[in-house]
Amino acid sequence: MYPRNSLTRRLALALLAAAVACLALASASPAKIERGPAGAKFYDPPSQMPKGHGKLIWRRNASNVIPLEEAASNKLILYTSKTPQGKRSAVSGVVSVPPGEPPKRGWPVITWAHGTTGIAELCAPSRVTTASPALPYVTYVQPELNDWIEAGYAVLQTDYQGLGTPGPHAYLIGKAEGRSVLDIVAAARQLNPEIGKRYLIAGHSQGGHAALFAAGMADKWAPGLKLAGTLAYAPASHILQQAQSLPAFTSPSGLSGLAAMIIRGAASQSKAIVIPQILSDEALALYPQVDEVCLADLVKPDSFGGVAPADLERPGTDLTPLYDVLGQQNPAVTTAPPILVLQGEADTTVFPVFTDSLVGELEALGDTVTYTKYPGVTHPEIPAAAEAEALAFMEQRLPPG
Repeated sequence: MYPRNSLTRRLALALLAAAVACLALASASPAKIERGPAGAKFYDPPSQMPKGHGKLIWRRNASNVIPLEEAASNKLILYTSKTPQGKRSAVSGVVSVPPGEPPKRGWPVITWAHGTTGIAELCAPSRVTTASPALPYVTYVQPELNDWIEAGYAVLQTDYQGLGTPGPHAYLIGKAEGRSVLDIVAAARQLNPEIGKRYLIAGHSQGGHAALFAAGMADKWAPGLKLAGTLAYAPASHILQQAQSLPAFTSPSGLSGLAAMIIRGAASQSKAIVIPQILSDEALALYPQVDEVCLADLVKPDSFGGVAPADLERPGTDLTPLYDVLGQQNPAVTTAPPILVLQGEADTTVFPVFTDSLVGELEALGDTVTYTKYPGVTHPEIPAAAEAEALAFMEQRLPPG
């Protein structure tokens, strides 16, 4: 019953309203986010992880070389994803947010898929230090990522499943990489409510492959988010055809290091792929290095770089199980938002002929594709060379204001 005195009654009603408002705010506030452990322990997930994918596990300030200098904050996070086999996994990544006030609908997002650094845990971009041989494989694209921050986008950088966190890393396995690229967006929104639902996907090389796979599964895997478009810089494609062509390369080459990682990634998906039955004695002796060092060391002459691609495989072995897995990894996907493909014509890592073919396949599937080739531009140079076109595409598809 309310008090009869009108002043007392008004005070009581005011107090009641304030209490209700406080309760409403408390219920609307995000749950407290646990601070993750220091050092490498951050990457070891707890025994009890949140159910579902795209769930934030913990966070801390990002360190090493991965923070973007133009960002107002750089947070290292651990979040949940799901492997192609349906098992919950923990994935690490970094969330970078611009300075200033966010737009009404929250910061628009670019979820970035990085190029190949290696398979070993220490090769994850968020774990790379200034002393790491993987340093140039991470920092080469930071000028462009900083440009995107300056333009008003939140930039998210996944490490991918099993890279940084306990492996194995499913190298060039599209479903694993694509899920990692998408799940960081949902996790980042739990970390920072000012991050919006609208996002773009961008990636280079391995990341271009991951970006396209993410685009193909976005509607079903992340139905609560809004994909505006996808950018693929020199995307890896036609992995099966390239594996089948290895016998043609008879001189020692750094391509052997990439091939060894591809075989390792495929083996993580099928028990029928038995490494000692596939690799030659020479390659098998080097194989442990795939899980121990980064790409920069794998391509050296004292490692796989000293082996001809033609000499990787054991003569007479049945490669059917390997080819079965690789045949499923071509990023010819169907997606409604437009795709921008950017390729250097002087690229000797992702050969333009394969990207030409991929673009034709995407168009045949009904995708809206813009394809630009840059004369004289090599594989690592394409993100910088295409920055003006890429940023124009981003701002057209997802205006930052």
